[in-house]
Amino acid sequence: MGLGNPGPRYSGTRHNLGYRVVEALARQLKAESPFQLRHSLCAAAGSGEKRLLLAQPLTYMNLSGRAAAELLRRYGLEPGQVVLVYDDLDLPPGRIRLRRGGSSAGHRGVQSVIEALGSADFLRLRLGIGKPSEGDAATYVLEVPPPPEQELLDRAVERAVEALAFLVEAGPEEAMNRFNRAS
Repeated sequence: MGLGNPGPRYSGTRHNLGYRVVEALARQLKAESPFQLRHSLCAAAGSGEKRLLLAQPLTYMNLSGRAAAELLRRYGLEPGQVVLVYDDLDLPPGRIRLRRGGSSAGHRGVQSVIEALGSADFLRLRLGIGKPSEGDAATYVLEVPPPPEQELLDRAVERAVEALAFLVEAGPEEAMNRFNRAS
């Protein structure tokens, strides 16, 4: 599940990196035609013998838990089967980090998912966007980054797609070992 905000106003912003990763993964895996649930835009895809459900919440970021809960309920999934993909102010631009569990670290979309699922035991793939040098974080995450930073984020999206494909095949521990090094 890639977090972001729906609509053209948010396209290309730092806060929509999760959406971008899911879209890129869907292209790489040649996902089936998208379908809409009440709170998500989804597509099914295969990776080897495994089937994946790729999802983008259609709620705004701070209500992402509604989409996550709907998916788990509808498909009989457990929190441990979820990989949440999102932007992270605490990582430098372009850096990715995969881990299981933990707090939301102040990310309201992640907090919404934790509250809705009643669990923090899911995988997170965080894409670094860095912190603003001035101004507030809320404005910063909703800005389209300048070209030099955009290049770093584009590479991070590519690396995140690679990490997710590897994760599906090799499992979380191997993926963390390979992709959590400085990128």
